[in-house]
Amino acid sequence: MITGGAMILFSIAIYMVKKDFENSLQYITYAMYVAGIVWTLLSFKKETGGNANFKQYFSEGFKCFIVVTLLMVLFTLVFILMHPEMKEQMADMMRAELAKMKDTTPLDIENRIATAKKAFVPSLLIGAVFGYLLIGALISAITSAVLSAQKKN
Repeated sequence: MITGGAMILFSIAIYMVKKDFENSLQYITYAMYVAGIVWTLLSFKKETGGNANFKQYFSEGFKCFIVVTLLMVLFTLVFILMHPEMKEQMADMMRAELAKMKDTTPLDIENRIATAKKAFVPSLLIGAVFGYLLIGALISAITSAVLSAQKKN
């Protein structure tokens, strides 16, 4: 909860300063996510006296990254619904890009934009879910492997 809350607050700060999320400051949010998972697993190591196995470590990391993923997906949904202009900005950028293409008609451009608008919210949510799950699982697995190997040495 702490990690997810900190990531949400930092994401809001980024948006307030930069007016979008398409900048390198967003990597700090991901670094916070990684740090939160590692912190969770190191705390678990202290609790168990370093006697946990990979499965136990990964299970603890899983709990952490599932909660953070849920919080970030909910934040993404609420944020998108509160900022409908983001969908219009995407449509404007898409319209400009499609207009540069020689083989697209105005009707084709508008049809593609209408389709993209319909998929805007679901695609952002799916991207958030898979992105956070992938990063969380990867960091949990790597950190769990390292911590469980330390027990054996």
